[in-house]
Amino acid sequence: MMNNNDSLPQLSILIPVYNSEKTIGRLVEELIDSLGSLFKLEIVLVNDHSIDRSEEICISLFEKYKENIKFYSLSKNVGEHSAVMAGLNHVTGDYTVIMDDDFQNPISAVVKLVNAALGDAYDVVYSFYDNKKHSLFRNWGSWFNDKMANIMLKKPRDLYLSSFKVLNKFLVNEIVKYKSPFPYIDGLILQITDRIGKVKVEHTERLEGRSGYTARKLISLWLNMFTNFSILPLRVSIILGLIFASSGFVLGAYSVFEKYLNPAMPVGFASIFVAISIFGGIQLIMLGMVGEYIGRIFISLNKKPQYTVRKKCEYYGEDK
Repeated sequence: MMNNNDSLPQLSILIPVYNSEKTIGRLVEELIDSLGSLFKLEIVLVNDHSIDRSEEICISLFEKYKENIKFYSLSKNVGEHSAVMAGLNHVTGDYTVIMDDDFQNPISAVVKLVNAALGDAYDVVYSFYDNKKHSLFRNWGSWFNDKMANIMLKKPRDLYLSSFKVLNKFLVNEIVKYKSPFPYIDGLILQITDRIGKVKVEHTERLEGRSGYTARKLISLWLNMFTNFSILPLRVSIILGLIFASSGFVLGAYSVFEKYLNPAMPVGFASIFVAISIFGGIQLIMLGMVGEYIGRIFISLNKKPQYTVRKKCEYYGEDK
């Protein structure tokens, strides 16, 4: 149960839940046992349309720990970042820790993150690891995402954008002002503040199941970063267009000059076909990039929701 000592920091722990029926119950129990005496603890569970018994277990946890738990079940799967946005719109703590549902983030590291945020006046403190226990594919995706964030978002090169982090109330209030679809939490953070800390923690093996990040979801995440928080791809397309147009002009001038010097030289159909294929492909890529931007503008104007809550469980006290 929640500690009534008003001097304790108010801490919210936000956990996006997806197909974690085997871990979420134990995780919540251990969080309450370990942190309930250190903080005024609030645990916000957001079920991202799991297809197992996760919703049922989360509801039973709410019934057992009503004063500590809020639960929200989404009507369709929207991905981690939209699910986190759903939770951020309902947290009330002075600090909010975002963590996974699979025990890869040790509970002891929560205190390290919060202490760093308290002691150094950071708006956000990220975790980082000496040795990550993700799959090879997930590690490669994280590496690529990190390098692209350096370019697109001007992220500090020594900062790892971990999903396990703590945010203060100021930052949470600013993030939830973003109402457009396709949220990217780390992109919003980097746009809002440069008071960013980092703490080394242990990364443990996933206890059950496998990561929900598929190739499709990683590509969707990268597109959110590319098109929602930077116009650099459009600028790159302009530069590439100028380079290839100039190359085509030079190649054409060279061909005319060579034909003038050697009138008997046959015209090369293969080279024409290759040139058309290359320039046609480049044009399609650039049109696709512009189309991606326009499509996202269209979807935003139509007010596509970030998420829709189908079911919620909240406790307001016996007298309310």
